[in-house]
Amino acid sequence: MSIIKHLEPNQLRELASFRVGNTVKVHQKIREGAKERVQIFEGLVIARKGGTGTNATFMVRKIASGVGVERIYPLHSPNVVKLEVVKEPEVRQAKLYYVRARQDNSPRTRKAKKVVKAKR
Repeated sequence: MSIIKHLEPNQLRELASFRVGNTVKVHQKIREGAKERVQIFEGLVIARKGGTGTNATFMVRKIASGVGVERIYPLHSPNVVKLEVVKEPEVRQAKLYYVRARQDNSPRTRKAKKVVKAKR
């Protein structure tokens, strides 16, 4: 057990902070034979699981040619090169599985609060 506790901090990586409901671009290393390239997968984060430990994962969903595609990425994987946050809407739920049934793949978001200035 002490070996696992010793190895875990060495495996953790720093990525951009993101939440469920954000639209992200995941830059992933793809190995084809002897060649290696980076592929970008842009979509909506519909779930995060496992906290921040070595087993943490996040699920990204996008619509490709009219078909919903979901990928699950390990948060601390060496194959995830970079993670960019494109949009940061405010959602009310921790898991957005209901987006699977929606046509446009967009979550229900909160409206921006209006700031009212008091007159003196």
